[in-house]
Amino acid sequence: MNLSSLKPAIGATKVGKRVGRGAGSGLGGTSARGHKGAKSRSGYSRKSGFEGGQMPLQRRVPKFGFKNINRVEYKAINLDTLQALVEATGVKVINHDVLYQNGLVSKNDLVKILSRGEIKTAIDIQVKGFSAAAKAAIEAAGGSAVVA
Repeated sequence: MNLSSLKPAIGATKVGKRVGRGAGSGLGGTSARGHKGAKSRSGYSRKSGFEGGQMPLQRRVPKFGFKNINRVEYKAINLDTLQALVEATGVKVINHDVLYQNGLVSKNDLVKILSRGEIKTAIDIQVKGFSAAAKAAIEAAGGSAVVA
């Protein structure tokens, strides 16, 4: 065996179709594109959503509502979650960093405390927002709720 005798295995290579090379090739004339129509033309590319001239779905379905670009989205954390966190870790001050380290929020989340459940220990909480009921419950337990 030497380099001059190397060749691919049988069936490993295919010869590409040579279209548009005359009638004798079997692929002349229309070059395997059928007769007429947009798909037979050079440079054809179908627009996304095109349905053959029928009114496309995105134009048939009515539009409604709007997206408020000024909306501020908060990550909601309830009092029972905070109580479980305090029991598990023993922290006395809860802020965004503590919540992030324990996997409750993402890096850029704005956190709001809501009032589901109850809080039994006095803890200081510093986050972006509180519901009125949650703030009252935290202060009733002897803690403080500071908007940071």
